[in-house]
Amino acid sequence: MTESPAPLKFCTVCASNNNRSMEAHKVLQENGFIVRSYGTGSAVRLPGPTIDKPNVFPFGTPYTKIFEVLNSQDLKMHKVNGVIEMTKRNMQIKKAPERWPYLNQPPQRLDEEEHPGFDNDLDFQVVITCEERCFDAVVEDYFSRNYFEPNDTDHLVYCFNVDIRDDHESARMGGLAILELANMLKKANTEAAEDEDSMPLQDTIPDIIVEWQRKYPTLPILHALCYH
Repeated sequence: MTESPAPLKFCTVCASNNNRSMEAHKVLQENGFIVRSYGTGSAVRLPGPTIDKPNVFPFGTPYTKIFEVLNSQDLKMHKVNGVIEMTKRNMQIKKAPERWPYLNQPPQRLDEEEHPGFDNDLDFQVVITCEERCFDAVVEDYFSRNYFEPNDTDHLVYCFNVDIRDDHESARMGGLAILELANMLKKANTEAAEDEDSMPLQDTIPDIIVEWQRKYPTLPILHALCYH
């Protein structure tokens, strides 16, 4: 009898690890996927009291602290733009926003015990970003690792970008679209492991993208194969 394949591990990514990546993190986690999330920006940026004064927090600032700051400001504004509810949601998922573990940069992320099921910072086979600049940052980091660490490129990573607007409702809808993509990848991975006549997961990606894009024509998707 064929053994079931090891489950795919996922990573969701946006700029600040607060809205889009965290909604996708929540949806995947609720549906049984092993998932963690990051932000690719230099800091966490949220709407502030005025347009020219955003709230800026270092990665690693607990969501509870972010909530306290928001609570001390214009509550009506933050409730209308969904930031209060977003932060409450995040507090239920993990302790703080984390930065993508760029090569040769100081870590700005949680301790490993915060992430059951993961052996290290890059222990995942699928990365799904939510904005093209985040996708570019992730792929460029993998390319840098290939250049500076050429002997450590035996781990294949499927990188996707699902372009999602950075607002509460778009993040909600985008999270469901990412769940559909994750389910399709899971199905193909299982079939490849259990049926020797099935195509390997890597060869099914083009068909998965075409099928998924038909279902979500307003969410442009990108794909790259990376190694580390």
